[in-house]
Amino acid sequence: MDKQQDFVLRTIEEQGVRFVRLWFTDVTGTLKSVAVAPAEIEGAFTEGIGFDGSAIEGFARVSEADMLVHPDPDTFQVLPWRGEIDATARMFCDIHTPDGHPSPTDPRHVLRRTLERAAGEGFTFFVHPEIEFYLLEHANYRDGIQPVDEAGYFDNVPGGTAHDFRRRAVRILEELGISVEFSHHEGGPGQNEIDLRYADALDMADNIMTFRTVIKEVAIEQGVHATFMPKPMWQHPGSGMHTHLSLFEGDENVFYDPSAEHQLSTTGRRFVAGLLRHAPEITAVTNQWVNSYKRLWGGDEAPSYVCWGHSNRSALVRIPRYKPSKSSSARVEYRAMDSAANPYLAFSLLLAAGLKGIEGEYELPAEALDDVWQMTPRERQVLGYTPLPTSLKEAITLMEDSELVAETLGEQVFSYFLANKREEWNGYRAQVTDYELEHSFRAL
Repeated sequence: MDKQQDFVLRTIEEQGVRFVRLWFTDVTGTLKSVAVAPAEIEGAFTEGIGFDGSAIEGFARVSEADMLVHPDPDTFQVLPWRGEIDATARMFCDIHTPDGHPSPTDPRHVLRRTLERAAGEGFTFFVHPEIEFYLLEHANYRDGIQPVDEAGYFDNVPGGTAHDFRRRAVRILEELGISVEFSHHEGGPGQNEIDLRYADALDMADNIMTFRTVIKEVAIEQGVHATFMPKPMWQHPGSGMHTHLSLFEGDENVFYDPSAEHQLSTTGRRFVAGLLRHAPEITAVTNQWVNSYKRLWGGDEAPSYVCWGHSNRSALVRIPRYKPSKSSSARVEYRAMDSAANPYLAFSLLLAAGLKGIEGEYELPAEALDDVWQMTPRERQVLGYTPLPTSLKEAITLMEDSELVAETLGEQVFSYFLANKREEWNGYRAQVTDYELEHSFRAL
């Protein structure tokens, strides 16, 4: 038993932890949990705990159902909201097959495999997400979607629900070891944003899954409803997860070159070129829901066209310069991903696309200097700004032909993800919507 495993066992005993939740995600990014007694944890470390993989979205066929969860002791944290009486902790898990091999359908393994590939080229991948979500008065949408306030971007609302909510959520996140950089009200009524301090991509993916749980728990505690739905209200901004990306070689940020335009190195330019070239084919994963495309094509600062810019917030990829003299802050911002994506798979594909650009020495196209949304279709066409997919169906079609996505996700995750999204699209397409009824029921 290693030192971290021993630390976990001692902490469980010293803090009187009564339940340990073992967490992992399915292929679509839904958090799964099994609670085990403290006495079972030592065995879980050495042997794993069995479960029926065929009952988890995308994990296994019925004939290959037996799987094992192995808790990662580095992710051990006591959950602050459970209190001392029923003290509960959690650990994220890696999924293995009975023969001891990592499961190819485990999203955490997919990301770990991509990070190992980057490490083989000398790179460490860091990410910093800006996570948006809405706070609503109640969870039943049939009663009408009612935001908790009518505030806007950076508004200060004395005594407002959002202030208390963010303060409580940030406090819990910090207790869980998740560092927060900023929190503020976003542009839509009831919309909030909390930005997590940068971390390596695997830790951040775990942090995002924890973040979503914390937000939901605090919402229940305070009698409101939190949603990460990309576009819950057509007339208000959608919820994105603008993500800042950087590559390091040891302590050196390889995106930084003080003598280059925008201080973006040749490696950084090629990484961005990779993101741009492969953006359409990875969009089914970075924006995986039918509702995601209402955000991408609904305006309100969501990027719709493949281009990059320095201070241009209409671009898909932006090159920020908040601290131009600080090399460690050099990064690129990918603006398409929404708050409901599976972070393990999305980070895997963003990294793979960027590495492809570096390996293939892709040329970065000309910078977008003007507001892309205000251009005519002809102007965008002349400048080569191709559109992102306009629907989940279109995104699936582009993903189906992508060697990059198939190689990065692996055959089983790739095939299951496509099947799951086809089913979602077909279910959506078969619906008769309120819009159709309002516009056609009486007139036709």
